[in-house]
Amino acid sequence: MTNILIVDDHLSIIEGTKMLLEQEPDFEITVENSSLNAMNLIKLHHYDVLLFDLYMPHLNGLELTKQALAYNPELIVLIYTGFDIKPHFNLLVEAGVSGFLSKTSSRDELVAGIRSALRRQVVLPLSLVRELRRPGIIADPSSSHEKVILTTLEEEILLELSKGKSTREIAGSLSMSQRSLEYNLTALYQKFGVRTRVDTIAKAKKLGLIPEEELK
Repeated sequence: MTNILIVDDHLSIIEGTKMLLEQEPDFEITVENSSLNAMNLIKLHHYDVLLFDLYMPHLNGLELTKQALAYNPELIVLIYTGFDIKPHFNLLVEAGVSGFLSKTSSRDELVAGIRSALRRQVVLPLSLVRELRRPGIIADPSSSHEKVILTTLEEEILLELSKGKSTREIAGSLSMSQRSLEYNLTALYQKFGVRTRVDTIAKAKKLGLIPEEELK
C-alpha cells in the first residue's frame, strides 16, 4: 500500500484530490488542512509521498518541506499547486522537493506523477522544463561575471521597491496578493544574494538595473 499525505488549506481541493487518488487500489490517502499539524502526522505515521500546497497560512509549502526533510531526508515531497512555481524553483529545489504537480492535472497525470516520484524520478511540468533552458531560471556557474537576469514581474517589483513603497502598496500596484508578493521578494533576494530590500536596491543600483531617476 502506498501512503500519501496531502497538506492544503483548501478543503475542497484536498477532498477532491483524495477522491481522485483513492480510485487507485494501492493508494491510501490522508488529508490535512493545517500546515501546523502536518509535522505531527509526519512524525507519527509513515508516508511514501507528501503533497504540499505552496501557498498556505502559518507554514508555506517551502518551509514545511524544509521541516519535513530535516526530520527525515528520505521523504518524497511534491509541491502541489495551481500557481506558477518558476519564481520559486531554485528555492524549492534547494529545499529538497522531488517534483511538482499542478492542481489542474487530470487523475491520470496525478497518478503518473506520484508513481514517478516513488521510482525516485524527478517530476517536472513540461512548461517548466522548457523554461529551464532560458537564463534566469538556472544560472550558469561557469560564468565569471556577476549577472542577474530578472523576469518582467521581478523588474516591476524592483522598480516599486526603489520608490520606497510598502509591501501592501506594491501588492496593490501590481494587483497581486501580499503572500504572492512575499514569495516573489524571497526569490528576488535570492537572485541578488541579499536578505533585505535595502540591500536589494543597493545591489540593483550597483548592477545598473534601476534607472537613476527612479532612485530616491
